[in-house]
This record gives sequence, structure tokens and C-alpha cells, in this order.
Amino acid sequence: MVKPTKPATYVASGITSVGRSKTYRRRGLFALKKKNNGKFPVHKKAEKPAPAPGKPPRFYPAEEVPKPLSHRVVRKPTKLRESITPGTVLIILSGRFKGRRVVFLSQLPSGLLLVSGPFKLNGVPVRRVNQAYVLATSTKVQLPKLDLSKFTDSYFKAAEAKSSKKGEKEFFDQSQAKKKELSAEYVNNQKTLDAALMPALDAEMKAYLATSFSLKDGDRPHLMKF
Repeated sequence: MVKPTKPATYVASGITSVGRSKTYRRRGLFALKKKNNGKFPVHKKAEKPAPAPGKPPRFYPAEEVPKPLSHRVVRKPTKLRESITPGTVLIILSGRFKGRRVVFLSQLPSGLLLVSGPFKLNGVPVRRVNQAYVLATSTKVQLPKLDLSKFTDSYFKAAEAKSSKKGEKEFFDQSQAKKKELSAEYVNNQKTLDAALMPALDAEMKAYLATSFSLKDGDRPHLMKF
């Protein structure tokens, strides 16, 4: 009866617990060497087929090689909420004019909303507002024919670029603190828009736009109908 041999365990790299000579005999390497005229058979490595042109390699090199990345940017036009239509009265929820009521005029190519107070009623000039920060009401204004071709995204970007940031020296130097002056073109455009918008508002609508929106104790905004 042949006794089952125990599997050899490795005590180091390439060295088993039973020794090299015994491992050589157990694996039958002597017979393999004798069969091939005293040499171990050498198998030729199969040549890998060349990758198809334009096909990325299966493995990437270990070293980082800077390669230009081509990102395809698809800009979809911002979808306007169904509750916001030209003439809808909106409530601004954040920013400098938080709580003020404004009239929605049109949507700009950037997706922002073009709104106005008018400035003569509540001090809100024509400006751009993100629709995520406004609350649409059920109140609407019948807008007259307005010329809004001047009020583009570049128009507001140019106005914002003029207001340069103050440095540390200018911030602490109160003698150089001056009130921001608006250009004559900006003021004239606002007056022209107000003159065209004011006749479309009755006395009740003017009073409604002039008042600010606020919540009191006990109010439940989720149950209100605006």
C-alpha cells in the first residue's frame, strides 16, 4: 500500500520543507529532462497580434503620460417653469432684493430670468435672476410691447466688470470710499423701461408691487396659494 505523501510546504522562496532534491524527485522533473535529451523543454511564446488601428490598449502604462482629453460639452437650453410666463409677478427669495416683488419680462439665452420692479415702485432695477431663487405667483401683468433688445447677457456682464474688487489697502482706506456710480446709459435704459411699463399697472397693482413679501408667526408657506 502506497502511503499518501504530504504536500510540501515552502519555508522560503523556492525552498520546501523536504529539500530541493526530494522536491525534484517528487515532481518527476528527472523523467521530463531524460525524455528531452537531458534538457528541459522550451516552449516558444506565442506572438501577440498587433492591436487594430484606433483601438485603445488593454493596459495603460504605469507612468502617467499627459494626453489631451477631448470633452464633448452639450449645452442644453434651460427649461423655463410652466408657472413663469411673461408678465408673471415673482417673489425674489435671496440676494440683495430678497422679499421684493418683480415682473418677469423674458428669459435670456443663458437661462436666467430678466425681471424688473419696476425701479420706480420698489427700487428693483432690471436685472438677471436664477429661476431657482424666485417664487412664481398667480398674479400677472398684461405687458405692453417692450423693446428688450438692449438687455442681453453681455449687457449685464459689462456692468459687473466695471465694479472691480477692492484690495486690502482700499478696504481700510475710508477716505477713498466712494459710492458706486452707474453709467448714464444704464440709467437711461432703466427710465425708458419704467416709462413703458408703468402705464400697464393700475393703482392696485402698483401698491401690490411696492410692498415686500414676508412671513409671520404661524404662517405655513406650503399651504399658501400665491
